[in-house]
Amino acid sequence: MQLYLVRHAESENNAKPLHARVEDPPLTTIGRMQAGHLANWLSSLAYDTLITSPVLRALETTRFVTDTTGQHVHVWADVFETGGIYSGYRDDAIEGGQGLGRSDVIRHVAYDQSMCTLDDSIVESGWWGGRQRETPEQAADRAAQVIDRLKWTFPKGQRVVAIIHADFKQALLQETISWNADPSQFGYLRNTGITKLDFDGDRWNLDWFNSVSHLPAKLITSKER
Repeated sequence: MQLYLVRHAESENNAKPLHARVEDPPLTTIGRMQAGHLANWLSSLAYDTLITSPVLRALETTRFVTDTTGQHVHVWADVFETGGIYSGYRDDAIEGGQGLGRSDVIRHVAYDQSMCTLDDSIVESGWWGGRQRETPEQAADRAAQVIDRLKWTFPKGQRVVAIIHADFKQALLQETISWNADPSQFGYLRNTGITKLDFDGDRWNLDWFNSVSHLPAKLITSKER
């Protein structure tokens, strides 16, 4: 399996100071331009499956891809950003929100319901359902479960694109290749940055990391979360 891990485009939270952030922000104007460039790049990639998170910024990024390529998208409820949907910006903020409901997820990710498949746990009342903020330990466990799900779901030779989030992308890299690099050494995970992993049936190999060759220089942004 070839796995392309893609960070979502710039969200309004990425462009705001921490104290002004909200629990489920949309993309900025720059983010929408980034998503357009990502969609154009993906239109030339022969891949088999597109996966995305039910978080709004990931859905809006993915919508550019589905509109451009007509690719069917699978919305997985377990590839959300570390922490989930919660209010506040401090480390001790734990109050959970609801997240988007099933019909809103569909509306944001594709122009036609037939173009998307959603996990059953994404319900109309909100996919997060008011749970408390996820802990780092829970996120690490979830990353391991997602890697197992990928292995079980996709046979050897499949190309899979997953549009997800910076911190959870880091957790997946830690799970697959024990990647725990200091961002100051290698650079933060860029908005719409692409990291390619290859699974040979026994081990994961890193082919390339954090590529933004599809973006013009003026659209490269990198604030975490």
